[in-house]
Amino acid sequence: MRIDISPYTHVFKSPSIALMLFMGFSSGLPLALTTGTLQAWMTVSGVDIRTIGIFALIGLPYTLKFLWSPFMDRFVPPYLGRRRGWIITMQICLMLGIAVMGVSDPGHAPFGLGALALIVAFSSASQDIVIDAYRTDLLKEEERGIGVAVFVMGYRVAMLISGAFALILADRIGWKETYFVMAAVMMAGVITTLLAKEPDHQITSPPSLNEAVWGPLKDFFSRDNAVAMLLLIVLYKLGDAYAGTLTTAFLIRGAGFSPTEVGTINKGLGLVALILGALFGGTIMVKLKMYRALLFFGVLQAVSNLSFMLLAWVGKSYAMMVFAVAFENFSGGMGTSALVALLMAMCNKRYSATQYALLSSLAALGRIFVSPTSGFLVESVGWAAFFFITTLTAIPGLWMVLILKNKISEFASGN
Repeated sequence: MRIDISPYTHVFKSPSIALMLFMGFSSGLPLALTTGTLQAWMTVSGVDIRTIGIFALIGLPYTLKFLWSPFMDRFVPPYLGRRRGWIITMQICLMLGIAVMGVSDPGHAPFGLGALALIVAFSSASQDIVIDAYRTDLLKEEERGIGVAVFVMGYRVAMLISGAFALILADRIGWKETYFVMAAVMMAGVITTLLAKEPDHQITSPPSLNEAVWGPLKDFFSRDNAVAMLLLIVLYKLGDAYAGTLTTAFLIRGAGFSPTEVGTINKGLGLVALILGALFGGTIMVKLKMYRALLFFGVLQAVSNLSFMLLAWVGKSYAMMVFAVAFENFSGGMGTSALVALLMAMCNKRYSATQYALLSSLAALGRIFVSPTSGFLVESVGWAAFFFITTLTAIPGLWMVLILKNKISEFASGN
């Protein structure tokens, strides 16, 4: 039997796919510099733990970015076009902000550094708004899955560089110099933006800010099954996210692995499996199409939670731990590729910045509500039953995929 691989090679040859790698890198680089890496810098500088805890609020722009996304749909910078103009503006702001953070002193002026970090987080969240819109506007139907996967790979590599690598670098050359290096690395994003092409020039921006704010909502809710589609977005990765809230705690406290073992296998192997899963899922989406991909990947996500239930029964087993971590992250990466591709397909390109920001916020909504219950559930029923319940939590999302089959196919085909 001859297998036709031409659909795959066609997608991989697209210049847009290579572009997604560097766009993902630019999007992922600033995050750790205002969260984990900054926290480490403040800790070694002797900042008290209460102040460090307050600095978690720096991440608010990533949650609230939909509030100013209409502004970026409505207004067009006088250079490079509606999408690339905003992207390069935010990238320059990020380079400057990260560099100025480097000359700050968390020991003597922690809140001054915090204000700078908040500006960097705002610029980073704004960059994410426009890069997500750019990806939505640029990628064709057959490119969405693999485009998302390559984007995720670039994003995760950037987080490693600004996270783990930055900590190692700071030990050797100092924090100031490390932040200067990270600011310089942002040049990769600037160069990418300059070399990229602007999406279809036939897409016009909303004529007023009022339409930019309310137009995306009117457009979306004028469609059939709009509320049901929103419910699908909230529920699709709920089981996967529910299990993920306590995976690290389970491996250390429930299964008895050391923090070093968990860091090496869960974080290291997990990252590799996540990237490979996203790439594999994005690639076979070309053949499966969106509906079958969402259903197949969703089933795998649900079943992967049962591997942690087996680990809870078996106890401390390195082989079982490797299998569970690899399976869960691989299937999670596949599911992420399919879900993000669906979000992109659901956006009207006239309002893609606002609609994608809103839809991606909704996708995280379920996790925010169920995560606080996880610890109470484990105390009540134990680890094995907890992971079984997280598998059941995935069923409503799969049911929504089944009943919305025709609508999903319509979105995927651009109708």
